[in-house]
Amino acid sequence: MMQGTETRDYMNEPPRRRKKRSGDKKQTEKRLCHMIVLGFALLCIVQATLNISLRLTLYSSKESIHPDCNATRFSGNDQTEEAQGNGVQQKSDQCNKLQERFNSLTRERDELKDRNNQLTNRIRAVEDERDRLKQLCGTLSSQRCPPRWREIQSRCYFLSTESKTWEESRKHCQSEEADLVVISSQQEQEAIYRLDKDQYLLFWIGLKGTNGVFRWVDGSELRETFWKEGQPDHGGPNNVEDCVEMYHHNPVLNNWNDAPCGHKRRWLCEKNAHPIS
Repeated sequence: MMQGTETRDYMNEPPRRRKKRSGDKKQTEKRLCHMIVLGFALLCIVQATLNISLRLTLYSSKESIHPDCNATRFSGNDQTEEAQGNGVQQKSDQCNKLQERFNSLTRERDELKDRNNQLTNRIRAVEDERDRLKQLCGTLSSQRCPPRWREIQSRCYFLSTESKTWEESRKHCQSEEADLVVISSQQEQEAIYRLDKDQYLLFWIGLKGTNGVFRWVDGSELRETFWKEGQPDHGGPNNVEDCVEMYHHNPVLNNWNDAPCGHKRRWLCEKNAHPIS
């Protein structure tokens, strides 16, 4: 009889433990939410710290090493004296090694910069020389006459600055693959006259006489002449004046004069102009 009463009392008792478990579950959920929020906040802080650290590491210069080392030296204030000594010494050694490595890399960088500047200057010098040579080659290829020669109507002329006999003058022209000038027209006579404005200019031309007969050095006969008045006169020693000179002091169409071939005069060479390739 008593057993039945106890059973009824037990069945009529309110479910207190179930209610208590429900409350615990809510408390647990709240705590879990707080932990999640707190964890997320910590993650944000860590991420922000990492971003700052990465930026400082990326953009740090030589001076950035010293604050880290200084911070390492003072970071042991909150530690025990023994731990502080060991930790600070270790960090200090690491900082010194980093400093040495940084200095070494800085020197290598400076050396590379110097070498790069030297190579850049060499390249510029080579490029300038290349451009100069290209310009020179272009100028030479466009010239139909050698340097110091003058071109007149597809002919090249060279007026010497020194004096030689007629024969020596001709040999010099022949060494330049040319010969003393042959004047075949009034137009050429006038053009040669304008080569130099020295009114006392006196030079050999490629005209020579034998037994009173004058011929050009190319073997052609004398047709158009520009003798000075009274010339040729076959004067001079032994009445021998077989070589012809041009004298600027006389009028342009009357300035040839026969003279002894042994006299020393300047001379005028002539040859064909080279065609431009």
